[in-house]
Amino acid sequence: MPTPLADGTRFQSASDQSLLVYFGQEITDEAHQRVRKLLWLLQSEPVAGIRDLHPAYTSLLINFDVLTLRQDELEEILRRYLERIEDVRLPEPRLVEIPVCYGGDFGPDLDELSSMHGITPSQAMELHASAAYVVFFIGFVPGFAYLAGLPRALSTPRLVSPRRSVPAGSVGIAGDQTGVYPFATPGGWRLIGRTPVAMFRPDRNDMSLLAIGDRVRFTPISREQFAALEKT
Repeated sequence: MPTPLADGTRFQSASDQSLLVYFGQEITDEAHQRVRKLLWLLQSEPVAGIRDLHPAYTSLLINFDVLTLRQDELEEILRRYLERIEDVRLPEPRLVEIPVCYGGDFGPDLDELSSMHGITPSQAMELHASAAYVVFFIGFVPGFAYLAGLPRALSTPRLVSPRRSVPAGSVGIAGDQTGVYPFATPGGWRLIGRTPVAMFRPDRNDMSLLAIGDRVRFTPISREQFAALEKT
């Protein structure tokens, strides 16, 4: 059974070698900040036996070595970390601007999405580019950032039938989220544009362009600008 703490945080076993720390059930900025703070503490003060840390919207999944740590021991260590979580001062977030060419064959779902909401494609594009987004976590494939902050007027369900292949750089919407596909991969998000910027490159020190906590803004560009940036 989950083990609740006084502030509502709870532990839940995910397997014999993984533990989930939940900071509530709703996707909120407060839950996001608590996930980031615990992640920061565990990265800056590593615990022997912890193998991997996987942040999500309201939780942190911790994989551990069962030959080094028992789950009850890990819970006790985490309780001590959580006692200090409010004292953590996270670094100022980066602002990353991502150029996007909207519509056409780059954004084949833009017209339908706009029609569903009773607005024009230009209005949908302006709405999408007007928001400041927050990277809640990286997942699905390396470099895929789940971005919160989509204007409510653009909230749209995923496609009923996912595409077998979505081009790398495609910008999509699914529910209240937006994101950029780093690789060509199957996907069901509604595609509204594409960026020439590489979201993931193994030859960079930071292979993923985006990291948890980053702020993101999308900048509309023309097809000519897209072609020029693609060559750089």
